[in-house]
Amino acid sequence: MAAIRAAQLGKSVLLVERNDAIGKKLLITGKGRCNITNSAPLDTFVERFGRQGNFLRSAFFKFCNEDLMAFFKDKGLELKTERQGRVFPVTDDSRAIVKVLHEYLSEAGAEMRYNSRVKELHKKADIFRIELESDGEVEARKVIIATGGSSYKATGSTGDGFHIAERLGHTIAKLKPGLVPLKTEEHWVKGLQGLALENIRVTFECGRKKIVSDIGELMFTHFGVSGPLVLDLSGNVVDLLEKEGKAGLLIDLKPGLTVEQLDRRLLNEFKDNGTKSAKNIFKALLPLRLIDAVIEMAGVDHSKRGSQISQEERRRLVQALKGLRLTVTGALALEEAMVTGGGVSTKQIDPRTMESKVVPGLYFAGEVIEGAASSGGYNLQQAFSTGHLAGESAAYA
Repeated sequence: MAAIRAAQLGKSVLLVERNDAIGKKLLITGKGRCNITNSAPLDTFVERFGRQGNFLRSAFFKFCNEDLMAFFKDKGLELKTERQGRVFPVTDDSRAIVKVLHEYLSEAGAEMRYNSRVKELHKKADIFRIELESDGEVEARKVIIATGGSSYKATGSTGDGFHIAERLGHTIAKLKPGLVPLKTEEHWVKGLQGLALENIRVTFECGRKKIVSDIGELMFTHFGVSGPLVLDLSGNVVDLLEKEGKAGLLIDLKPGLTVEQLDRRLLNEFKDNGTKSAKNIFKALLPLRLIDAVIEMAGVDHSKRGSQISQEERRRLVQALKGLRLTVTGALALEEAMVTGGGVSTKQIDPRTMESKVVPGLYFAGEVIEGAASSGGYNLQQAFSTGHLAGESAAYA
């Protein structure tokens, strides 16, 4: 996007790409469907980036989600909005997004150099000298670093931009995984691998701190938990784990019911099915694979008949349904995360232009900049918005 915008404004632009094609990471986003943005208002985008949100306000304002959607529609690519405002190409194919970017690059006259990795970046007077690993040197008056983060290294995101920026005097806020699955202590989750729970709520507890989710979806894995609810809160959970080492995870399997309402529901179920075993009665309430875990956590004999379950046992079952407890011990590595938290400190970047405050003429765009948001298209919009602003600012400077 930075290359496109600068070239559209008549500048001579060289896009140095270490891969053999552009958009390697774009191709795998949204499970190959590419959730490019969200239909939410600007303030929501700012909120989703937490402490870094206000830094991005100018970029989002200058090139917002409506602008981005128009950018793709102008090349004939129709888009659709799904639940929670997530915007996808109607083709459900991320290749359509990359194709449009190719068209714009070609149309604007930007030069592409593939299989070319930047080794070093120097500045003397007003000229940058870019050393390439196997392609000699390039000189430029303006340079935009848009190398992504350090996750999904197979796509080329190996943190090169962080190293280059640091050697030029920039501070790199600690890198950490964002939108990342979490590992749990309990071994029984392995037997639930692949089970998705919908319309549930999760709460992470660590000391006096609590992080409560909206209602949504969670998925069990062979090592712990994943799914939208977990991924969206994982950045905050990673922060807690750094301080405390472990965190409690409570899964409210019936968030639509109060404790009292759920207790009455169970009482009626046990009365109406007095001769059935507890396990059979729970088939009407839970996915089959989850029943054993809930009943065991409540300390109730699976074979007990509905009519035999005591008031205390019913109370413990309600407690398990409203707070199925797990212990989070860590997150998968940064390499396994969908986005990289941390990055080039926003204190050293001018939010109005994306220009470095340390090295004039150097700009930053995308995931290389400190901060990350929840899933839903917000991170890609940040990349497109900061790229557009950086390209425009570099062209006009």
